[in-house]
Amino acid sequence: MQITSKGQVTIPLEIRTKLGLLPHTQVEFEMAGDHAVIRKASAPSQTGSRGRMLVELLRGSSDTGMTTDEIMMLTRGRPMPRRRQK
Repeated sequence: MQITSKGQVTIPLEIRTKLGLLPHTQVEFEMAGDHAVIRKASAPSQTGSRGRMLVELLRGSSDTGMTTDEIMMLTRGRPMPRRRQK
């Protein structure tokens, strides 16, 4: 396996599976003599699941100016009603 010019390597699937390393999982490196150790990072201090943390990262990131109902109609392929002028 080679290290890229950015210092990146691919962790083999078998190792990722055994360690539970999913995409976006934080990891830690530690020197142990003449080699490095990789491990899943300690859990963040906040409680909650990984999914909850991802939702919190995305919360408030939309700037479409659309209501939830308008977004749902758009994703379902239904025409959107015209907005009333105030």
